Amino acid sequence: MFKILIADPISESGLTVFQSHNGDFKVDVQSKLSLEDLKKAAADVDAIIVRSETKITAEVLASSKKVKIVGRAGVGVDNIDVTAASRQGVIVVNVPGGNTISAAEHTVAMILALSRNIPQANASLKAGEWKRSQFTGTELQGKTLGLIGLGRIGREVSKRCQSFGMNVMGFDPYTTEEYAKNFNIKLSTLEEIYAQADYITVHVPLNDTTRHMFNAETLKKLKPSVRLINCARGGIIDEQALADAIKSGHVKGAAIDVFEEEPPKKDNPLLALPNVIVTPHLGASTEEAQVKVAQELAETLRDFFLTGAVRNAVNLPALDAEQFKELEPYLLLCENLGKFVTQMVGAPIQSLQIEFSGEISLKNTTPLTLATLKGFLTPILGAKVNVVNAPHLAKERDLKWTETKTNQTADYTSLITLRVASGSNKYSVSGTLLAKNSPRIVAIDGLSVDVVPEGTMVLYTNVDKPGVIGYVGTVLGKNNINIAAMQVGRKSSGEAITVVNVDADVPEGVLKQIREFQGITLVKCVKL
Repeated sequence: MFKILIADPISESGLTVFQSHNGDFKVDVQSKLSLEDLKKAAADVDAIIVRSETKITAEVLASSKKVKIVGRAGVGVDNIDVTAASRQGVIVVNVPGGNTISAAEHTVAMILALSRNIPQANASLKAGEWKRSQFTGTELQGKTLGLIGLGRIGREVSKRCQSFGMNVMGFDPYTTEEYAKNFNIKLSTLEEIYAQADYITVHVPLNDTTRHMFNAETLKKLKPSVRLINCARGGIIDEQALADAIKSGHVKGAAIDVFEEEPPKKDNPLLALPNVIVTPHLGASTEEAQVKVAQELAETLRDFFLTGAVRNAVNLPALDAEQFKELEPYLLLCENLGKFVTQMVGAPIQSLQIEFSGEISLKNTTPLTLATLKGFLTPILGAKVNVVNAPHLAKERDLKWTETKTNQTADYTSLITLRVASGSNKYSVSGTLLAKNSPRIVAIDGLSVDVVPEGTMVLYTNVDKPGVIGYVGTVLGKNNINIAAMQVGRKSSGEAITVVNVDADVPEGVLKQIREFQGITLVKCVKL
């Protein structure tokens, strides 16, 4: 049974997903926990679900030895220490599309409210005043909207604003001009948007690049009387700098749904300005969005635990159930190839090259590379290695790895080859899947073999001459070690490599006896 901690309130639709699998999941709902209580609650759970309030820090993650996945019922994951989670091998997932429409509609509502002074006029009239002339607004038709970020929400905002007759410019470093044209958006530079846009709205995550991207210097570059809208993340706009720009008259007004500190302090400079509209982080706060994100996140966690499928991971390539099923035998093969080459070399390895040849090169090979790294590091670091933290652990050990692809392969439909360098020495191992997805090691250091990569194997190289196989068999037999299979690879130069699958552990003393035979140059025991 998997235990799920829900640390922030979510819609009942999410709970229903887990309740329909009562035998598989136990749900613990606890919200508004102190740090110490959160650490205690997380100590023995398999997964944690949060929204925006609870922070999953490195300290919280360290308190839980079992947690495998943390889910954010929303888009942003800035309240989760993704780096710490990755180091610990914890998958972090979100729901990138669940609140798209809600956030886009709220952004457009803010643009309209800002243009027509709706909150100010409402407050004035309810106070018994009738001051129509003070609330003269601005039409959107013919105005230019600058979108910073052309993801799902940005595109939906563009669609709605174009219906008002607005011209839309957009900036996104990961978007092509052709892609933007598909949505009738003019792909532009930031400088062009700053100079031309009458309204600017941001739809980007908060990171080192976007933090305070609108600061005192940036705001000076904006077109006079521009209006600025932020329904994305607090911290993208320097709040004091924006307040100063509004007071000076350079910025006409602003609509802010998110703040650097939430809730904002009473002395936040934006709260005192009449031409600034504020809402308490309502972008995703619709009944429909809460149902969607809760249900989709719960289904993501359910599928992860019951099928192994990973969707919407921010620190791991996502695989749906069908993709996972297709790649699963290759994942096991890659992990075992990684384990094999590490034990075969038995010395510090400086570089690892992973080659995908044939049909497998046309697949999403990133999960296979991660599985290889996991296998490669497991004999060194043990059970703490998984596909999430393997890249971080490899970097800590100064391992350099590369991935190459070619759709050409001579003898197999698909072939995966690992090439490693240890000092001046180089080694390689190749594997493939045969009929019915049966994994095989088919080459070791260029010598052809046909080895099932499982269990315990004794591997030795020798001068190809009579008596070697008999001697090794005798040594193993005298030590009550049964031989399950044996494969020999030979070169015309007289060099041979033999892999012996055995049914028991092979003590170092037995390996020493094998090394004593004249002509045997290398003996290794590999466990998969």
